[in-house]
Amino acid sequence: MTTMPAVSECSVDGCGYNHDGCHAFAITVAGNNGSADCGTFIPLARKGGLDKVVAQVGACQRTDCSFNSNLECSAKDVRIGPGSGSAGANCLTYQPA
Repeated sequence: MTTMPAVSECSVDGCGYNHDGCHAFAITVAGNNGSADCGTFIPLARKGGLDKVVAQVGACQRTDCSFNSNLECSAKDVRIGPGSGSAGANCLTYQPA
């Protein structure tokens, strides 16, 4: 794999990286509570990241995901949405293996 999957959608309003799309250079998918949390989520009103960037999945720590191959995401792209419980954002592309 020479390219990382793009974050094709982020619908999390309260993330400092989300302003008309995810502007983090790369995100980390984490979590172990049954959902795949976006480990890059930062609950700030201040906007950050890079102006002209298509965010990518830099690492996936969910070894139980069907798209996880050696801790790398093999999905074509991922969608990030509001989290549940204590998680602010989740990877909606996550599928248990």
